[in-house]
Amino acid sequence: METTTWRFIRSGSGSPADNMAIDEAILIAHSEGRVGPTLRFYGWEPAAVSIGYFQKGSDVKTEEIGRQGLGFVRRPTGGRAVLHDSELTYSMIVNEEYPGLPKRVTEAYRVLSQGLLNGFLNLGLDAHMVNLASEEEKAKYDAMGSAACFDSPSWYELVVEGRKVAGSAQMRQRGVVLQHGSILLDLDIPRLFSLLTFRTDALRARLEESFSRKAVAINELLQATGRPSVGLAQVEEAFARGIEEGMGIRLVEEELTPYERELAATLAEEKYATDAWNARR
Repeated sequence: METTTWRFIRSGSGSPADNMAIDEAILIAHSEGRVGPTLRFYGWEPAAVSIGYFQKGSDVKTEEIGRQGLGFVRRPTGGRAVLHDSELTYSMIVNEEYPGLPKRVTEAYRVLSQGLLNGFLNLGLDAHMVNLASEEEKAKYDAMGSAACFDSPSWYELVVEGRKVAGSAQMRQRGVVLQHGSILLDLDIPRLFSLLTFRTDALRARLEESFSRKAVAINELLQATGRPSVGLAQVEEAFARGIEEGMGIRLVEEELTPYERELAATLAEEKYATDAWNARR
């Protein structure tokens, strides 16, 4: 049986507004039949904080974000605040009717995340996908967390030694699934928590300590076992191969089409770079 081909786009680093605009532009182009299913890898310049679509802007310290020279954007997907710095960010855009993709959001997340699991395994990490069995269990876990994304559980978690190693979010629009997320090379927890708001300093300290037990980055895991740290190129290779294996696809490197570039430029200027979008809640 012939292997399905997906586009593979390495965007390099972009501004927060451009990054979100490109993801949406690909979604629209795919919904219109202009491009095929797409995997995109990208980074952030400058490093930035993103918040979820439903998240309150008051969850983060916008003045402190600016003081530290960081960018800021609201994602079109749900979830909590993420500090995008030393990471590989990915997005997968595929039609809801794609063969083998479940209709249920939680099960679709499991299928699309299989390739991420393989990526961690390719780096020699003992990663697992854990199912948070019940809605009650997930709600209880969620209620204990902070405003940080890696403190918030998904239905299927990618974990190493019980700690979360990837944060992802998903949306469906125009009959297309967009899933994107962060694969952390390194994690600066004190810096992240300096950008979040808390009722008291004591609460911040307690949640920061709790967060450090729940989340971990690739290089911390490698260093703990005496192995050398990895760079972005090595992580990209491991996860591109892992996603090919997990999805049973073949990736073909391409560039954004002129239509996608033009649409992304418009979306960045008129949506993702505006206060009307970013400060809407």
